[in-house]
Amino acid sequence: MCGIAGAISFKEDMRADMKVYENMQHAILHRGPDQRGIVLTKEVALIHTRLAVIDIQNGRQPMTFGEFTIVYNGELYNTNEVRNELEKDFDFETHSDTEVVLKSFIKWGEKCLDKFNGIFAFAVYDEKKHRLFLARDRIGVKPLFYYENNNKLIFASEIPALLEHPDVPHEIDEQGVSELLLIAPGRTPSCGVIRGIKEVKAGWCGYYTADGLELHEYWRLKAFELNETFEQTAEHVRELVIDSIRRQLVSDVPVCTFLSGGLDSSLISSVASSEMKKHGKILDTFSIDYRDNDKYFQKSHFQPDSDPEYIKCMAEYLGTNHHWTVVDTPELVNALYEATEARGLPGMADVDASLLIFCREIKKYGTVALSGECADEIFGGYPWYRDKDIRMTDGFPWAQSTAYRKKFLCDYYSEKINAEEYVYSAYRNTADYAMKLPSDSPLEYRMREMTQLNFHWFMQTLLDRKDRMSMYSGLEVRVPFCDYRIAEYLYNVPWKYKDYQGREKGLLREAMKEWLPEKVLWRKKSPYPKTHNPAFLNAVTEKLSAVMEEKNNILFELVKREELEKLLRHEDHIQWYGQLMNLPQTIAFFIQLDHWLKRYKIKLI
Repeated sequence: MCGIAGAISFKEDMRADMKVYENMQHAILHRGPDQRGIVLTKEVALIHTRLAVIDIQNGRQPMTFGEFTIVYNGELYNTNEVRNELEKDFDFETHSDTEVVLKSFIKWGEKCLDKFNGIFAFAVYDEKKHRLFLARDRIGVKPLFYYENNNKLIFASEIPALLEHPDVPHEIDEQGVSELLLIAPGRTPSCGVIRGIKEVKAGWCGYYTADGLELHEYWRLKAFELNETFEQTAEHVRELVIDSIRRQLVSDVPVCTFLSGGLDSSLISSVASSEMKKHGKILDTFSIDYRDNDKYFQKSHFQPDSDPEYIKCMAEYLGTNHHWTVVDTPELVNALYEATEARGLPGMADVDASLLIFCREIKKYGTVALSGECADEIFGGYPWYRDKDIRMTDGFPWAQSTAYRKKFLCDYYSEKINAEEYVYSAYRNTADYAMKLPSDSPLEYRMREMTQLNFHWFMQTLLDRKDRMSMYSGLEVRVPFCDYRIAEYLYNVPWKYKDYQGREKGLLREAMKEWLPEKVLWRKKSPYPKTHNPAFLNAVTEKLSAVMEEKNNILFELVKREELEKLLRHEDHIQWYGQLMNLPQTIAFFIQLDHWLKRYKIKLI
């Protein structure tokens, strides 16, 4: 895993801006603290920072072969298979997947993407043909942002690196305001919030030439008839999940796992532990908790129980070296600011901040971790898949808060922005994009829409979070459930199979029942843990109150002051972003928004 950036122009001499490229590199140094490199020619600057995981000595970048040079961020999990196919045409000087990606592109062009099983974002410069190829993995685990003007394309793994280039404006327009106050912490696919900044969509690629940038889709979820019994489907799921986890354990540095005591991370930890025991090794597992959560935890529909007893059960069951990170309120509040800079945008408040702290602690022990993200989106684990009323609601099921959110728009923007139309059109465009079959029942038809909505929205928000918070400390986090083979297959599994025995992710539980103790196997879903300590609400209230006292703050050109004052009186308890963001997190979000506006000197236009 790494950080990449660069710029290309056919009308300017790129060699004049070396200091700019060094600044861009510095902005993503946390993504790759082990090595760094810049290739600079008249047409192109290619920038890299490396986190060494495979072939530590030889996988340096930018990497050149003939007239082709690559900067690559990611990991291929089928490197050996692809290399074996290439060896009749090429000799290999390294064992790194970077060399495999580069030579695959040389041989197959963009069709190389069909060969890859992995997570990646990369750019290849073709000196002979004067063009730059950009690509992002199918599911969008690795980021790739860009800014294009009339003469130049600038790209980077993260938004703050783009903002180091003087050509990129630090401005937000009506669309950016709509994203921040009506959509955030989600983002409309391809939108980078700041004016002119876009993101290569998951499963897209394309070329930048003298005629400009042209991107197109190379992969999507496709509908097909699945003619398998439940038993055959469970066997298929078991094979796919185990194979994905095993592939993602490949590393030249130690590998560990997140362990929440829930189904997904416990399954990954169980398979990983089994594989490591074959080599006489003991798996390291990591969990997070909050100071005094045992005292203040309150059961809810979304979080029926807390994690520690299940974590202890799994750690003992597997015999892992288990590590706890316990976060206290002052540390959590202070991390809100770093989390904003790590994401490059205001985000998920303490949900981001706690993960940043957690990843920083894990990095002290290792460089690669496996995590359970995306099983809920793919296997239908969220309440909005299973609650008949919620899933049939015409709108984003996790964010029914547009009426509440638009109250925060200052008068200028509330008059110019149609909040309901902006959010609903974003929802409808994605739902309509879902591929369906004429034979689909009304339920299956809707479930395909729900899966597509989760893929393009909720899942992307969580993947953004996992990538930025982990890479901020140079920790590579792999997500085995994001294997595209699992996603393709599960998109076509009937809902009655996924909902086996009326349990969320019932199919996954049945398929993997031999890997877990009963207590964990049938535990009701519980989300990523948040602090329940009232000290957090008091602390963020105090922080935002201090912001309210500032004069000439740009925040109040965007947000209505009286609504923030009302928020600070704790009068409303409306969810900002599903159960992940309630009153304390909404207050913390506005703290992050204020910090972001100041930190990046954002202007409103």
